Amino acid sequence: MKSASKHVIVAGGAGYVGSHTCLALARAGYIPVVYDNLSNGHRDFVQWGPFVEGDIQDTENLAEAFQMYAPVGVLHFAALIEVGESVKDPISFYRNNVTGAISLIECAKTYGVPLVFSSTCATYGTPAYLPMDEVHEQTPLNPYGRTKLVVEQALSDLRQYSNYPSIALRYFNAAGADPEGRIGEWHEPETHAIPIALDNALGIRSGFSINGDDYETRDGTCIRDYVHVLDLAEAHVKALERLLDGHLGGAFNLGTGNGTSVRELVETIKSVTGKSFDVQIAPRRMGDSPVLIANREKAETELEWRPRRNITEIITDAWNWHQKLRAKTHPDSLA
Repeated sequence: MKSASKHVIVAGGAGYVGSHTCLALARAGYIPVVYDNLSNGHRDFVQWGPFVEGDIQDTENLAEAFQMYAPVGVLHFAALIEVGESVKDPISFYRNNVTGAISLIECAKTYGVPLVFSSTCATYGTPAYLPMDEVHEQTPLNPYGRTKLVVEQALSDLRQYSNYPSIALRYFNAAGADPEGRIGEWHEPETHAIPIALDNALGIRSGFSINGDDYETRDGTCIRDYVHVLDLAEAHVKALERLLDGHLGGAFNLGTGNGTSVRELVETIKSVTGKSFDVQIAPRRMGDSPVLIANREKAETELEWRPRRNITEIITDAWNWHQKLRAKTHPDSLA
């Protein structure tokens, strides 16, 4: 159901996946209205529609945004995402990720518009089988995953008992960037593997750590399902359009169905960048699963979504963006 001049509120739209989804919405004929408190997002990433600065827990401000723009739908990305921080400060995660989400859901429901929720494979916990499908047991290993699961359960109850339409998208490892270099992955501080490795390729950091090389995998290192952020963004548009077409919704995995080991990731980064850097083996991290790979059949069948970009394209786009970012944030280091 594509239509020009239709506003969509994108909570957390100044962040990584949210901003790329705004790009995808604009390409599909929508006008993304970014609602973000900029605690983790970047004002520079708001390029395809209006911006409203605000917190999702501010119900009055939210209501004003809904009244002003009369959106046809809501996409929810506004969440704290660092697993380690969730262990140190669970209250903040429950306050933002659960209380804030309920505030946004209630507002969307009041105004009669559907919601697409940015969830995560972290709701599954340790895989009982691979690839993981949507009926896999959900037993999160940390507060971050549990907060996402609580919101999923709330949306499920609303679908069942109130016929409120929503979709939860459980994506695996988001990576890559806009190929034109307008937006990309930018966290402060940076804790994600690909940007850290790219910093090593640029000489900004010294030494990339692989956490464990004795797993029962093909090369001893963890295997993850990396999916291009623009593929994820396009899935959010398809999910919204499915709801606008009258479907009640549900939960969907977003992954490629293919795994890349940490060693393979490092070698791909070295190949794409043409740079070598030191790699060290560190102890395993508590809670790391050896392999996380998605079964994406449901998304392919019901959302008609299929990832189009491979790991080399992911790294190529990330590298192009990262060089541009670091020229701005670390100009002395790159001189």
